[in-house]
Formats: sequence, C-alpha cells, structure tokens
Amino acid sequence: MYTIYVVFKAFPGKREEFIKRAYAEGVVDAVRAEDGCIRYDYYYSEKDPDEILLIEAWESRRHQEIHIAQPHMDTLRSFKNDYIASTTLGEFEVK
Repeated sequence: MYTIYVVFKAFPGKREEFIKRAYAEGVVDAVRAEDGCIRYDYYYSEKDPDEILLIEAWESRRHQEIHIAQPHMDTLRSFKNDYIASTTLGEFEVK
C-alpha cells in the first residue's frame, strides 16, 4: 500500500468552501471510484480553522501516479487556488 498526506492551508474562512466545492464538482466521488483507491479522506484541524489534512491510500505508487493525471484532478486544480494558499505533501508507510 502507498499512502500520502496532503496538508492544505486555506485562505481564511475558505476551508469548508473548498471541501464543499470538491464534492459538488464530483471530484471526491470520482477519486474514490478510481482503480486502486483504498482511502481518500479529508480532515479538519481542530487547532487551525484554515487547515485541512487529506489522507490518500492506494494499492501502489503507480495507482496514485495515474490518479494525478485524471480529468477530475484537472477540475480540482482549476479551482484550488481560489481557496488554498499553500499545500504540503508527504508520504508514509502504513504496515
């Protein structure tokens, strides 16, 4: 399994709007339906009202690479900068 995390820092007051837009545009459902997707979940920070944590788990790194090139990810990228000030990526191994 290949697991990554993404920390989004939203513009003030834009955190929930970003997630709502991702659902409304069908991005979340499309990702979860992708071949090899085990987990794709957003979490709100309790401490920081502008922070979002995304955990993605895939059957393999290759599945995640294919995921990035999907049309629904282009959709996400088309509106992400309206809501998100910065993005930090990382990966970890889950045993």
